[in-house]
Amino acid sequence: MSDEPDAEPTIVTGEERGGFTIRDAAFPAYRPEPALYLVATPIGNLGDITLRALEIIAGADVLACEDTRQTGKLLQRYGIRRRAWSYHEHSAESADEALLGELAAGRSVALVSDAGTPLVSDPGYRLGREAIARGLPVVPVPGASAPLAALLASGLPSDAFFFAGFLPPKESGRRARLEALARIPGTLLFFEAPHRIADSLADMADVLGPRPAAVCRELTKAFETIYRAPLPDLAAEFAVMERVRGEIVVCIGPPADEAADAPADVDAILRGLLAEMKPAKAAQEAVKLTGLSRRDLYQRALALKSP
Repeated sequence: MSDEPDAEPTIVTGEERGGFTIRDAAFPAYRPEPALYLVATPIGNLGDITLRALEIIAGADVLACEDTRQTGKLLQRYGIRRRAWSYHEHSAESADEALLGELAAGRSVALVSDAGTPLVSDPGYRLGREAIARGLPVVPVPGASAPLAALLASGLPSDAFFFAGFLPPKESGRRARLEALARIPGTLLFFEAPHRIADSLADMADVLGPRPAAVCRELTKAFETIYRAPLPDLAAEFAVMERVRGEIVVCIGPPADEAADAPADVDAILRGLLAEMKPAKAAQEAVKLTGLSRRDLYQRALALKSP
């Protein structure tokens, strides 16, 4: 499959529509009803594709994807002979109108991401939103999801969670975002790049305190690795790693129940620290001792410092 994008989406006709194979067993593909199909694909192990996803990918009039080379591996694995159309963040604005035009003409469009569920941290969000705004049918085809896979593997509470995508790359923005998320009463889920994971974990430990956490790397792939420990321990471990590779999801446990778990006299701790350091530093140290939110501790430290 060529990685050069076509100027217009490639439409599969009835005569060209083939099917797919699973372990040498051949299955026909049928044209699905006209709609935008948001098709989840494997995050690593290609065996995690669903039968419905294969049917839609093989049978839709138009197949759009982020990276035709990446999708090509999936097509080859399941014997799907068709051309995918490149849809990525640099082409999304012009591609939106082309795909929406196909939908308005009564054609079926399958949108897949490089891996996982479309619209989750990828450019497909705008296309789905615009299709809904125009009254065009949008159909989810669920499947693999890196945040949910990480949550399952983390051992952290799963009754309430918040997926926050990628943190800002710069320290100031990252810490501000963590402060804003600190009080959410659920497990926090983040994507992170390998070259930033050590710095991010250090900021997470500083802002959020010694919460239980997990760093899930290369989920479902050959070198899948899951590190489970309190945030300060994870930060220390990754700080000395020579090189980190692969795709990463970080899971962080919810804040402690302050009424039940807070020390009896947080003010006493802060007063002792304020005798030797400024409020910001005192709050930072108090996080390690109490596990409470750095923002709340800082506000309390300012109040105690005021005459």
